[in-house]
Formats: sequence, C-alpha cells, structure tokens
Amino acid sequence: MTDSGPRKIGVSIELKPHAYDPAVNPELFEGVLARRCIAFVIDLVIIAIPVVLVVIFMVAATIATLGLAALIFALLSPLFWPLIVIWAICYYGFTFGSPASATIGMRVMDLEMRTWYGAPAYFVLGAVHAILYWVTVSLLTPFILLVAFFNSRGRLLHDMLAGTIVINNQARAEALRGGFGRPPG
Repeated sequence: MTDSGPRKIGVSIELKPHAYDPAVNPELFEGVLARRCIAFVIDLVIIAIPVVLVVIFMVAATIATLGLAALIFALLSPLFWPLIVIWAICYYGFTFGSPASATIGMRVMDLEMRTWYGAPAYFVLGAVHAILYWVTVSLLTPFILLVAFFNSRGRLLHDMLAGTIVINNQARAEALRGGFGRPPG
C-alpha cells in the first residue's frame, strides 16, 4: 500500500484574508475610535427619540383621561421593553444594511462598517452586531471596550465576534490619503 499524499477529512473552508491593513492603508483607521464613540451617542439619541415621544404621549393621555389611560398602559407595559429592543435591533439592521453600511451617527462621522474581508454590511449582520455589543458590554462590563486599544485595527470584541470592522468611509479616506502619502517637508 502506498500513501498518495495528504487526505482531506471533513468540510473544506475557504478563509479570506483581511481586506484592510492599517500598515498599508492608515487613512482607513485614522481617528476611527474617537469618532465611533460620538457616532454611538448620536445613534442612542436617535433611538431614544421615539421612546421619549411614546412616554410623553402616555403621560399626556393619563392626565387628559384623569388616570384612566394609566390602566391601559399598565396592561400594555410588559410589551414596552421588548418593543424598545425590537426598535433598536431594526434600527441597526436597516441602517447597516443600507448602501452606506453605516448607522446615521456613523454617516455623520464619516464611518462605515464592513466585513473583515471587505464586503458591505447587511441587515442580519447589523442586527447581530448590535446584539453582540449589548451582550458583551452587559456581561463583561464596559471595560471590554478597551480591547480596541490592543489590536492594530481598533476592533472591539463584538466586531471580532461578528466578523466586522469599522473604517473611515471612502470620502474621508481619500481626504486623509494625501496627508499620509506625502513626504515630510
């Protein structure tokens, strides 16, 4: 019996290389973490606006009905938090799944999310990314966000788990590219 070479057992998996290298394209990563924090605050405000409007409506309806509406709202209250969670997941899913691959806050800050191999984000990836963020921050404390300082791409734990990366969008990268490519002097 002769050995004809290595044998394959199981399923073959094609691993794609990272599409974005900070050593080759530093303009994609310049200032991303700070602007990502600001984008997060903008997104929180956008998510909170409809929630606050519903609460204002509930208070006004309770006052206008001399407390009778409070009984209806008390019956509906078990649905309140699940609806907020669904609203937030849909917000992240639809905005990451848009052609810009970015939430509204990220668009304001000239950021976009891509898969680690360079493809644009899509609805399910955006929803999973948001869920992973809230789970990791809730279970592992906000200190888990320090992970970004220990890798060259500035990826957070939930980015790594979801297989995503946040970079500067094309317009910002083009503007920054001139500053990185010129010789000093």
